[in-house]
Amino acid sequence: MDNQKTILAVALAVVVFLLFQAWQAQNAPKPVTPTAVRQSVTTPSTSTSAVATSAATVAVPTVTPVSTGLQLATGPTVSFQTQVFTGQIDLNGGDIQQLGLLRYPQAVGNPAPYPILDKAAAKLTVQQSGFVNSDGQTLVAQFAVPAVRRADGQPITLIGKAGPLSVKKTWTFQPDSYVVEEHITITNSGSTAWNGSYFDQILRNDRAESHMFMSIFTGAVLMHQGNFSEVSFGDIHDHPELKSGPGWAGMMDHYFLTAIVPAQDAQSQIYARPSGTNYVAGVNTPLPTLAPGQSTTITQQLFLGPKQQQTLVAMGNGLEQTVDYGWFAIIAEPMHVVLTWFHGLVGNWGLAIILLVIVVKFIFFYPSAISYRSMANMRKLQPKLEKLKKEVGDDRQKLGAAMMALYRSEKVNPMAGCLPIVLQMPFFIALYWVLVESVSLRQAPFILWIHDLAIPDPYYILPLLMGVSMFFQQRLNPAPVDPMQKRIMSALPVIFAVFFSFFPAGLVLYWLTNNVVSIGQQYLITRHIMAAKD
Repeated sequence: MDNQKTILAVALAVVVFLLFQAWQAQNAPKPVTPTAVRQSVTTPSTSTSAVATSAATVAVPTVTPVSTGLQLATGPTVSFQTQVFTGQIDLNGGDIQQLGLLRYPQAVGNPAPYPILDKAAAKLTVQQSGFVNSDGQTLVAQFAVPAVRRADGQPITLIGKAGPLSVKKTWTFQPDSYVVEEHITITNSGSTAWNGSYFDQILRNDRAESHMFMSIFTGAVLMHQGNFSEVSFGDIHDHPELKSGPGWAGMMDHYFLTAIVPAQDAQSQIYARPSGTNYVAGVNTPLPTLAPGQSTTITQQLFLGPKQQQTLVAMGNGLEQTVDYGWFAIIAEPMHVVLTWFHGLVGNWGLAIILLVIVVKFIFFYPSAISYRSMANMRKLQPKLEKLKKEVGDDRQKLGAAMMALYRSEKVNPMAGCLPIVLQMPFFIALYWVLVESVSLRQAPFILWIHDLAIPDPYYILPLLMGVSMFFQQRLNPAPVDPMQKRIMSALPVIFAVFFSFFPAGLVLYWLTNNVVSIGQQYLITRHIMAAKD
């Protein structure tokens, strides 16, 4: 096998892999809004469960389950702030309707906190909760403004009513944490027994970030009895999810996760379903039958923050599975650990990527040396191969036999260059997912014009340099005998430069550094072999 064919095959394999990811992103089932076939329902209009008018409605399961409607909450709010949050709790429902992440600006040059929960129509993502009685009636608690003024970060306690239920809801913020604890005490203030359930869910629209040539999941995430699943908006529409048993539910996009995590022993319902033009994912917890004056308490957690691997692992419950490193996660996870360690040393994610490349190249130093020696030996045979071509002419079968005879006589193995290149492919793909999934690289600057390693180079300098490095790398390889292969190989640097101009700068930096280190190693080996006497 000619080494040029190997290089071409590997390069095309990379392109096919990345194009496949893009195809998945572009051709996944799109959510539609078949309002004609959805059940039309209304929220019971009682004085204790009235909800302000809004265009967004959601579907809430019950123990049976029964589908009801719930309008988007609009009412007075209570503001709060912690070391990581700034937000508002709507007293109509007692839920977080607005939440900004103080340590994550919206964009480079825009220091406003990233709105992980937002009532704005363009980025609609909010928390919703309430009660569903045994008749399928939805009750939303109405809370009074807290009488006690509290300092930022301290618990917020709300007192309110939901039909015959008296509700006390306490929000507890952990210091410097994206985990919020929610304690709900329900007391039956009516004259008859009450039976039903409590639901807590995340509603969001179907907006998704656009990433050319990158497949980034946006949608619902469910954990049910230890089994994790991602459910796209299209799949939610076609096949709504409803599962009984312990677990949690939430919504996820590229870098951020909103999840409702009940107690591990809670026998809840985990669900994801359409809600008008929007979608919900949540947890429905059956309550014990409450006699008049009887109370019960629900305790659960909410995770509202970035998908930081270490933070999610520490929280447990399998939340770390929302960071998807793809097929080669077993390689990607330690690579992420090493990358983070390097960042702790140098304080720059771009330099950390460069150091990680050097480590990977060191691991594959010997296999790469075998490949480069094979290429150098093939290059040394170029004059003889050209002479064979002139002697044989256009008879490809005869030329192939003559080339194999020449390889045997010169003790050159053209296959020696294949395996080392193939072995390195999983590491490239694994690092691809590390760089794509790592929220740490979001808005992470490198040097000069690179202010965000998670987005494409705005001036296309890194892709251009990568193309140039591929050109010089090709000069060290044996020239293809086949004219068609030669033309294709000559075009690859340009194709890759254009192709990678759409990829995050961090990934292009990795490939550029890998090429530069490879050129250095290959140049030294090639010069040594070419200088050796026959």
